[in-house]
Amino acid sequence: MDWAKPEYTRERVDAAGKLLVKRPLRMDGFRTAISIINNWRSSHLYPLNTFQATLRYKSSQVDPRRIVAQRLKRFSSIYHKLARFRWLNLSQMQDIVGCRVIVQSVQQVNGLVTLYRDSKLKHIWDDEDDYIKNPKRSGYRGFHVIYRYKSDKVDTYNDLKIEMQFRSILQHAWATAVETVGEFRSEALKSSRGADEWLRFFSLMGSAIALRENAPLVPNTPHNPAELKSELRDYAHRLQVEKHLRAYRTALKVTEEPNLQRAHYFLVELDLQNQSLKIKGYTQSEVVKATTEYEAIERTIQEGVKDAVLVSVDSLSALRRAYRNYYSDTNAFIEALKEALK
Repeated sequence: MDWAKPEYTRERVDAAGKLLVKRPLRMDGFRTAISIINNWRSSHLYPLNTFQATLRYKSSQVDPRRIVAQRLKRFSSIYHKLARFRWLNLSQMQDIVGCRVIVQSVQQVNGLVTLYRDSKLKHIWDDEDDYIKNPKRSGYRGFHVIYRYKSDKVDTYNDLKIEMQFRSILQHAWATAVETVGEFRSEALKSSRGADEWLRFFSLMGSAIALRENAPLVPNTPHNPAELKSELRDYAHRLQVEKHLRAYRTALKVTEEPNLQRAHYFLVELDLQNQSLKIKGYTQSEVVKATTEYEAIERTIQEGVKDAVLVSVDSLSALRRAYRNYYSDTNAFIEALKEALK
């Protein structure tokens, strides 16, 4: 299998990132920037594959039922992050690719973190964010670690960064609901941008889940369980949360290509204008084809209307569980909400 390799210096990669968000936009420069950025992103696939293989093995030791997935950061997400943080160089973006594991409980998340801390990986543990001990104000919770790839044999990919996310099922249900509502409302709720009422609701729900997991609550939410439940119930009723979530799921028409059971990579296209979801599969040896077709689709995407992502999971059923937001599947979140309001 021919894996993509970095073809440009980090200086040129950073320059391409600056050019991407520069205004007024010059189309010739923009096309060059896209080519450089796509190569830089694709070059992370080999290290990413290495990390997800290790993650599958280690996570199976704490939860045999765990779900592992990997993904390339969407081009639109790269653009928005560079536009939002003008000081950020593209070559230093820590989450341009990433893998995620979803386990049953927060105790298993902590157990997996310990396994990694105690392991003798040659790769470098570069940074971490413990959003379980220190939840985001949005309500987001999970554990993130950034590794820098290291090889003693070939230095082609050395120092490329890989983000890993560890989540419990409840934490993943919360994140799925945020992304689903954000997609249908065309609001970046996951980045704390959007309607204040929805942002407050998800912040409160983050605390309700933290309470259930015996973990620190989200900042600026009631510490008294009765007060938390009362305010959460008020927002859930006012926003008609369950009704909206069920409507999103019902409205979506899903088209899955034949022979997806043999696929290793999945190209997921969400078209909110036509309320449709298309899934195309590729075998492990078709990674170059998958990446090329993904990049071609990204160039045609109309922001706020369409979305696409290229992911790798064990099976089609794992895709449905790991990326429930693309299927508008928020059943686990609805059940968690009902439990919180009992």
